[in-house]
Amino acid sequence: MAPVLEIQNLTHIYSIGTPFEHTALDDVSIRIEQGEFIGVIGHTGSGKSTLMQHMNGLLKPTSGKVLLDGVDIWSDKKITRQARFQVGLVFQYPEYQLFEETVYRDIAFGPKNMRLSEEEIDRRVREAAGFVGLTEEMLQVSPFDLSGGQKRRVAIAGVIAMEPKVLILDEPTAGLDPAGREDILQNIDNYRKAKNATVLMVSHSMADVARMTDRLLVMNGAKLAMDGTPSEVFAHSRELLQMGLDIPPITRVFLQLQEQGMDVPLVYTTEQAIEALKGGVIHA
Repeated sequence: MAPVLEIQNLTHIYSIGTPFEHTALDDVSIRIEQGEFIGVIGHTGSGKSTLMQHMNGLLKPTSGKVLLDGVDIWSDKKITRQARFQVGLVFQYPEYQLFEETVYRDIAFGPKNMRLSEEEIDRRVREAAGFVGLTEEMLQVSPFDLSGGQKRRVAIAGVIAMEPKVLILDEPTAGLDPAGREDILQNIDNYRKAKNATVLMVSHSMADVARMTDRLLVMNGAKLAMDGTPSEVFAHSRELLQMGLDIPPITRVFLQLQEQGMDVPLVYTTEQAIEALKGGVIHA
């Protein structure tokens, strides 16, 4: 069975033949299965955003292929258009892209472009609003009357309403307070579980990706530097720090304990740290 998304030897070069020529992706290959929750990390300029924009056909590869359910998304214009509905992309600060008169109409924009029936559009709008915690009353107000966190929910609901197989989010919790961040992350995971959707989340919060995802992709210098479970990736914490990336705060604490000669495991979530303390595995 084909993976839901497959990146094959993907290279992308910006401004070819000019003094500004720049390789943003260099021979990247990834297999992504249905239902996975994947974190994507890497410093600014590592190729994360370019990679995400290839997954739903916003950018065309210089070389290599992007396959959706085993089909090259650039093999036909109709397939490219369909890919943009099946692979939903939520940009950073998506609330700045809201423009309709009501929350309802903003969430309905994508499904309308899919040329669905009014009944189906209504079902999707209300279901998507439910996933992100928007009340029935909020659907009739102007999105510009909402708080920043509520606007973020509307923007995410607008992509969810297209019921994409793959949901890609670029820093979905940026700028939100801790409670708002936790709500949004839970909303995203609820959607993933309910629809068996695949989620890729670009994030600078190592604590979030360590806790929420079951796989991490690490981009560095236009290449895929690491691909593994959070425990496999954060086992290379010193390498991540050398790349200019952060690591979860609790991992940093245990790394410092190791450097002081203490016999401690390398943990990456608070829960693991508590278990290590309870199990008495910390020795001077």
